[in-house]
Amino acid sequence: MEYREKAILVGVNMNNQPNFDYSMEELRNLAEACEIEVASEVTQNLQKINKSHYVGTGKTSEIKTLAEMMEADVIIFNDELSPSQIRNLESDLDCKVIDRTILILDIFGERARTKEAQLQVEVAQLQYMLPRLVGLRESLGRQGGGSGLKNRGAGETKLELDRRKIEEKISALNKELEILVGHRKTQRKQRKKNDVPVVSLVGYTNAGKSTIMNALIETFHPLDNKQVFEKDMLFATLETSVRNISLTDHKSFLLTDTVGFVSKLPHHLVKAFRSTLEEVAESDLLIHVVDYSNPNYERLMEITNQTLKDIGIENIPMIYAYNKSDLVDIQIPMIRGEDVFLSAKQRIGIDELIQLIRKEIFKDYVKCEMLIPYDKGQMISYFNKYANVIETSYEEEGTKLVLECRKSDFEKHHEYVI
Repeated sequence: MEYREKAILVGVNMNNQPNFDYSMEELRNLAEACEIEVASEVTQNLQKINKSHYVGTGKTSEIKTLAEMMEADVIIFNDELSPSQIRNLESDLDCKVIDRTILILDIFGERARTKEAQLQVEVAQLQYMLPRLVGLRESLGRQGGGSGLKNRGAGETKLELDRRKIEEKISALNKELEILVGHRKTQRKQRKKNDVPVVSLVGYTNAGKSTIMNALIETFHPLDNKQVFEKDMLFATLETSVRNISLTDHKSFLLTDTVGFVSKLPHHLVKAFRSTLEEVAESDLLIHVVDYSNPNYERLMEITNQTLKDIGIENIPMIYAYNKSDLVDIQIPMIRGEDVFLSAKQRIGIDELIQLIRKEIFKDYVKCEMLIPYDKGQMISYFNKYANVIETSYEEEGTKLVLECRKSDFEKHHEYVI
């Protein structure tokens, strides 16, 4: 059996934060996602952070004793530590010290599959390491390489480079990223040109965004085998997946699955993943997926909305999809205004979700009648493909269609409207 590192978690509750307990629970989940066994937890109430050690001196001794007793390999702090704090703590505790940011960067490093996600994570890791070179270099013996827990190539060799080399590396990676971002922009322009609405799934990590995406793919494209990866864990999705969802009446939209948010998401990461998040900024509609079975769901909704605001995503219509509602004592499926209560895993409430999406993104459809001359056969094919043709009849002067089409098509072919 593979050896799992043992950790002690440390958190400081500054001025009685209302969400402190949940933030510690989340740290436990992050450690679990990194395959680390949590041996114990230490918390301290403080008015302000201790500049040199983050925690008070008495607490530092307590952590040291506990670490020896539990034979812990690593101490994980719930906030981002400064370079000098890492240095002082490692020297006094004689143990590897990491913070929440490294933990999240590590998970991202492990899960990144596409070239773009890998570049984004590497940039974020290097930006995090840059100001911490001195502290990290001194603790290399303990670190076993790696920016965090395992030797993943962003370790010893890069740390031995001087600051200038790391800066050069960051700018080279950013150039590579720019090329990929350019491709993505071109794809987005093409989509805009094709006039296909874009719907993006957003929400806290592990709320069930990928499960909703798979439920929609399964409902409308059962034979396509285009499912995305889904798993009950933090940050299962890092890459942005885009799928075309074609409805039965020839209307279609693009559905985008995005990386989930988490409280205290490292700003290096938000910056690095900005291009991925730009997909969201171009959406016509956001589906905010909420894990309704989580007792802290309101807090998680706040974090998601705040993160969206921080990256400049505002004024896009939003539907709230309260997922995992089967685990709560309510009748589902249920629509309440712009909210839908559903269970993506049980496939309950998917039709109701589609109903809300339709209402929001197909507002510019016009129902009309057209008489199309027989020599304009290609127009009939076009409408059969891109509009909802309700009735077709053949008159002397041409083909009569009763149809529902986009406003732009209605205006373009206005001369044939009767």
